[in-house]
Amino acid sequence: MNKNEPSFMSRLLDERREQQSFRELRLPGDKVDFCSNDYLGLARSPVIREYIHTLLVERHASHGSTGSRLLAGNYEWITSVEKDLAVFHHADAGLMYNSGYDANLGLFSCIGRKGDTIIYDQLIHASIRDGMRLSGAQTFSFVHNDLEDLEKKLKNAGGNIFVAVESVYSMDGDLAPLQAISALCEQYGAHLVVDEAHATGVIGEGGEGLVQELRLEDRCFARVHTFGKAVGCHGAVVLGSNVLRAYLINFSRSFIYTTALPPAALAAIEAGYAAFPVMHEVRGQLSALIQQFRAGVQHLETLPSKTPIQVVMTRGNDNTRKIAAALQDAGLDVRPILHPTVPKGTERLRIVIHSFNTPEEVDLLLKVLQR
Repeated sequence: MNKNEPSFMSRLLDERREQQSFRELRLPGDKVDFCSNDYLGLARSPVIREYIHTLLVERHASHGSTGSRLLAGNYEWITSVEKDLAVFHHADAGLMYNSGYDANLGLFSCIGRKGDTIIYDQLIHASIRDGMRLSGAQTFSFVHNDLEDLEKKLKNAGGNIFVAVESVYSMDGDLAPLQAISALCEQYGAHLVVDEAHATGVIGEGGEGLVQELRLEDRCFARVHTFGKAVGCHGAVVLGSNVLRAYLINFSRSFIYTTALPPAALAAIEAGYAAFPVMHEVRGQLSALIQQFRAGVQHLETLPSKTPIQVVMTRGNDNTRKIAAALQDAGLDVRPILHPTVPKGTERLRIVIHSFNTPEEVDLLLKVLQR
């Protein structure tokens, strides 16, 4: 042990090992992908790769942005993509961030001020939780997708009120009842913020997300679309009014104090969004595979989901690791989701179905799960 290394780190790591919750980085190898968020296969598409290359050549793009947006890092392409994303998602304006985590951290840390209230679904993403911790607002959770509990919290809220939900929940795969939630927000004068990370590209006629499918764009204060899932690359955009965009440029620290996305990232985002509107057949293939999987796990304990995120409850870190290991041995890349990532007793297999998976691969997955 390094004598300059604080002893608490080793102690806490040993506790994780004893609890069977020690995390390590792993490589996927050559196993069948039932793990990644590349729902539509754009991250591995040779057609998309070629289009990205073409865009970079056409624009004579450099490989770096050279600074933060407020200094040397603002350039025409990034502002153009922001405008295109706003049009695609039926918003007045958009502001790009380097990741979904940065977007949620930057948004929630600055919109909630002293005397304000942020009410959030108890299953909300960690990035939103971290953003709320940095805000001056008081925060309250409501029971997952429970409208009665949400209304109870709204009745007791003060100041500017914000309600934070995900359209598709990343660890459960279920949908938020957005129409009812937006109606409650309207009734109590609250501002609705929707994280569309796992709906982007997958839900809607052209992959626009759940908010647009339900035509709720005008009832949202802000929407966050991230690009690390179905878009197949990196970054995020916060969509809202022109006033919100200007406010974030002035007060969102994760936007202000970081180097801007490089042109290569912009090319990948543009390529992904260009593909979305014409991917009807691909989304149809994905839907058919999801239905095949759901039909084959009726006897197992699962969570209700019509999305690519499918959950088989396995209960307990040891049991979850054991089943995940059997799937890995069969050549299937399925990862265990363990405590403390999820609450104790809700350990699970988070299985992700992709458009590029085959019916035969899904059959093998079902066969191993049924052992």
